Amino acid sequence: MLKDQDRIFRNIYGLEDVGLTGARARGVWDGTKALVDLGRETIIENVKASGLRGRGGAGFSTGMKWSFMPKDVGERPHYLVINADESEPGTCKDREIMRNDPHKLIEGALIASFAMQANAAYCYVRGEFFRETEALQRAVDEAYENELIGDNACGTGFKFDFYIHRGMGAYICGEESAMIESLEGKKGQPRMKPPFPANVGAWGCPTTVNNVESIAVVPDILRRGADWFAALGRPNNTGTKLFNISGHVNKPCTVEEEMGIPLKELIEKHAGGVRGGWDNLLAIIPGGASVPLLTKEMSSTVLMDFDSLREVRSGLGTAAVMVMDQSTDVIRAITRLSRFYMHESCGQCTPCREGSGWMWRMMERICAGDATPAEIDLLEEVTKQVEGHTICALGDAAAWPIQGLIRHFRPLMEERGRGAQPVAAE
Repeated sequence: MLKDQDRIFRNIYGLEDVGLTGARARGVWDGTKALVDLGRETIIENVKASGLRGRGGAGFSTGMKWSFMPKDVGERPHYLVINADESEPGTCKDREIMRNDPHKLIEGALIASFAMQANAAYCYVRGEFFRETEALQRAVDEAYENELIGDNACGTGFKFDFYIHRGMGAYICGEESAMIESLEGKKGQPRMKPPFPANVGAWGCPTTVNNVESIAVVPDILRRGADWFAALGRPNNTGTKLFNISGHVNKPCTVEEEMGIPLKELIEKHAGGVRGGWDNLLAIIPGGASVPLLTKEMSSTVLMDFDSLREVRSGLGTAAVMVMDQSTDVIRAITRLSRFYMHESCGQCTPCREGSGWMWRMMERICAGDATPAEIDLLEEVTKQVEGHTICALGDAAAWPIQGLIRHFRPLMEERGRGAQPVAAE
C-alpha cells in the first residue's frame, strides 16, 4: 500500500486550497527554475529512467515519446498537446487533477514543454468538464500573474504559454491525431500514420500529445529523483497511479496507489469492498470501457499494472475499475458499451463504421434471446475482422469488450439464446 510520503496528488479530493497559495504549500512551483535548468537532455533522461509509462491507456514510455521530438527548433515551432478529453466510460481521474490540483498540471506542462522546446501547450479538455475548465483557467491566470508562465517563465528566460481548448463531446477526439485535427478546427477524425505527430502534428509542426496524469507527475519525478519513482510499483510498471473505482462497491472513489497493487486489495481497502461481499462479485472491467472484463476468479489474484493485466488478456487502460455484482445482466452491460462505440465511431474506416453497428445489433439479438450459438461464433469472427484493421484503436475498443464477454460468459450467452430470462440489472 502506498505510503503517505510517496503520494504525488495531495489534494485529489479538493479538501485543501486549490489556488496558488495552497499549491505552493504542497510543494508545487518549489524550485521550478532549478528543474528547468537541469537541461533538456537531463530532464528527458530522468523521465526515461523513472520508467514512467503513459497514463492515458497505451502505456508507452513517456521519456521515449519526448525523445522523438526534433532536437533543434527549425522554421516550424514545437507544440505540447495535453489530452484532457477523458471521454472513456468509467474514467474520471484527470478531471480530479484539473478541478483540485491544476497547478501541478501547469508546472508539469512547463517542464515537459521546455524538454521538447515547445513554447506553447494546448490543453484539450472534454467539453462537458465546465467547472474543471473554470478551475484550470483560474490556475492559468494565477500562473501568468505571478510570472510562473509567460515571456519569462519562472525566471528561466523561456517563453511558455498555456492555452485551454474545450472539445465538443466527441469521444474520437481522445485519439491523439483526431485531437490535433479538432484543435485545428477540423472534423475530429484520426490521421493515417506515418507521419507521426512528432514530425507532423498540430498545424504541420512537431507535436507531442500526453495525458494529463503523465504530465502532472513529472515535477515530482525530477524533485524526488527517478530512482524514487522507479522503486514504486513493479519492474517496467513503476510509480503511482490514479485508480477510479465505480459500480457495485460500497464506496466508489478515485484513489492514488502503487502500480501493481492487487485488484482485490484495491477494492477492499479503498472502495469498501464489493456490495454484498466478494462472493457476490460477477465480473470487473479493470481499465475503462475499452478493455475485456475479468471474472471473479481472475479478479481475486490479478495485479493492477500494464503487464499483469495483459497476461490475462485484458489491459490497465485508464485504470478505471468498474465492478459488477451478481445482479448485473452482463450481456446487457456489454451491449450498452457496444452501442456507445457504434455512436462514437467517426465513420472513416469501413471495418469500424460498419462493424461497430453490426456488432451492436448482434449483441441486441443475443440480449433478446434471439441468437443461436452459430451467431455467437460469427460475432466473435467479426470482432477479429474489426480489431487491428482501423486507423485508430476505436475499432479495437469496440471489439475487445465483446471478445471478453464471449471468452468468459459464453455459456450464459448460449443459455439466453435458449430462452432464459435475463436478470434485471440494478
